[in-house]
Amino acid sequence: MQTRFAFGKEGMDVPIPAGFRCQVVQCRSAAALPQPSATLDAALDQPIGCAPLSVLAAGKRSAAISVCDITRPAPNRLTLPPLLARLHGAGIAVEGVTIFIATGLHRAASRAEMEIILGHEIVARYRVVSHDARDLAAHRSLGATRRGTPVFIDERFLAADLHITLGLVEQHLMAGFSGGRKLIAPGLAAQPTITTLHSPRFMREPLASEGSLDGNPLHAELLEIAALARHDFILDVTLTRERGISGVFAGHPVKAHAAAVAFLEETSLAELPAPADAVITSAAGYPLDLTFYQTLKGVTAARHIVEPGGRILVLGQCAEGIGSPEFARLLANFQGHREFLDAIRDTPVEVDQWQLEKLALVGTECELFLFTPGVRAEQLGALGVRTFLDLNQAIAALLDGLPAGAHIALVPEGPYTYARALPALV
Repeated sequence: MQTRFAFGKEGMDVPIPAGFRCQVVQCRSAAALPQPSATLDAALDQPIGCAPLSVLAAGKRSAAISVCDITRPAPNRLTLPPLLARLHGAGIAVEGVTIFIATGLHRAASRAEMEIILGHEIVARYRVVSHDARDLAAHRSLGATRRGTPVFIDERFLAADLHITLGLVEQHLMAGFSGGRKLIAPGLAAQPTITTLHSPRFMREPLASEGSLDGNPLHAELLEIAALARHDFILDVTLTRERGISGVFAGHPVKAHAAAVAFLEETSLAELPAPADAVITSAAGYPLDLTFYQTLKGVTAARHIVEPGGRILVLGQCAEGIGSPEFARLLANFQGHREFLDAIRDTPVEVDQWQLEKLALVGTECELFLFTPGVRAEQLGALGVRTFLDLNQAIAALLDGLPAGAHIALVPEGPYTYARALPALV
């Protein structure tokens, strides 16, 4: 059996030998909107839970707009122009608009990436800046949350009269779903805020995982931070497999985001009749598999459909290598899943340790295999033992010892596939 997987920009065929019970788990979604521009106009003029954007912008002189960085396929070229038109129609000049690339602790966007994210015309006409979480002086302190998280948000964003975010809603490995409040924190937060949000206190909460909002303490924390930053308006979308717009949700930051999540849960959840013995998944291809750091989201998403003790093979091109220097150092010194979890339990949070922590939590329950040709095994510490540069070798290692007829789930689009397995019958 051969299945086409998302991998880099071109994709890749993944062959599975005969003798196994294979199930392809496709990314489900609602159909693409036939007239997305008309739907965008209606959403902006008749938003969920608040006044139209043109009314909110009336009398304001400046607006700050936070958008996703290069690792998210948000369709800003479609969603941003009608939003900008309403700001200008309400009297906010081009010079009064600043567009922020919400990097969190990711690297700054290059000029070429800004044009990919926004389009050449917008980059040429508007002030576009990358957030820098490591520059604490560029942030304003807003105190602390009820749980004690220190809140520092980009001063340039806070200084604007109107605060807007543009995003997409999909499952997220710890916030439950992306979009909305995530474009404020961690998107525009300083390092002390981000590291606290990604500390073991939140990362080890069972409900801080993909598809979970009710009872998710990280989601609640992000909402509180966004409220402190005076989050005024969101424009979020859901996407089809082909990255067309399937839904538009504009308005009140909490109510509109909740509507997007409800729509996604209704239209996009794929169910397996039972957990799989092994899962082959991807990191959803470009841009999410640019780095090993992002590729690991394929592993955490697969956890929801594999048997405890089962096996997961994730495929990621990793054209840009490991990720941040901090993450590379953590990986090089990685001694094992339990060892890592024990070592960081009561120590100060280091940049990017949370992604490895989430991986380690899965690794204590499942056997992990990696096909990540953009990195070398010696860069990955103990993870290098099951890291392969040859796809066929990776597949052979995953399947070795599994009984005939074992259930193999194939997830070509990785974390973009919102999937759950029904409990196995005892």
